Amino acid sequence: MALIKTENIWKIYEMGQEVVNALQGVSVEIERGEYVAIMGPSGSGKSTLMNLIGCLDTPSRGEYTLDNKAVSKLSDDELAGIRNREIGFVFQTFNLLPRASALHNVELPLIYNGTPTKERHEKALLALEKVDLLDRKDHKPTELSGGQRQRVAIARALVNNPSILLADEPTGNLDSKTSQEIMRLVDDLHSQGNTVITVTHERDIANHAHRVLSILDGQIATDERVPESRRNGIH
Repeated sequence: MALIKTENIWKIYEMGQEVVNALQGVSVEIERGEYVAIMGPSGSGKSTLMNLIGCLDTPSRGEYTLDNKAVSKLSDDELAGIRNREIGFVFQTFNLLPRASALHNVELPLIYNGTPTKERHEKALLALEKVDLLDRKDHKPTELSGGQRQRVAIARALVNNPSILLADEPTGNLDSKTSQEIMRLVDDLHSQGNTVITVTHERDIANHAHRVLSILDGQIATDERVPESRRNGIH
């Protein structure tokens, strides 16, 4: 049974007189432990698809099943619970609290779900250790480089031990050297058993994945396996 399954998903936005079909009949299956990139130009529908997969939005039509649960039948509270437990989000803009330390930023999802203080602290330290940033735990985002800020964001995404890591343009604000460092970290997380889905418009970032879904005008244009010889994640 696929971890993620969309069947004939449509997402329709009404903007005044204009109707925008952001997704048009998208059907895709992603297995547990896969490493998938969703690629496409701006406006293609890739971020809309990621928002649906991440339970940040619901489809206008069609069925989305996550870990054998029909997402469209869940309440807002149930969706929030799934987002908090099952899915780790990494965004292009980091989304860190500017006045909070790295450690506190990583703890945030655990604060929301009521994890006791001592356990929360231990889990956050472990997540920072995974991204090799334990020595920066007391630093605020303004005291960190872009790459270090993205590592904090990845630690925060991992702190709940989610079944899915969703990364939306995770290297969009980083220089090429730092981008490669972050993608090597994502590769390592996948090799440890995480299901990883990255959204990107850059081919060299997509080539870290084992499978690339190209999306165009709200539809899956191609679904291809990336041969090992072409993968950028080979060490």
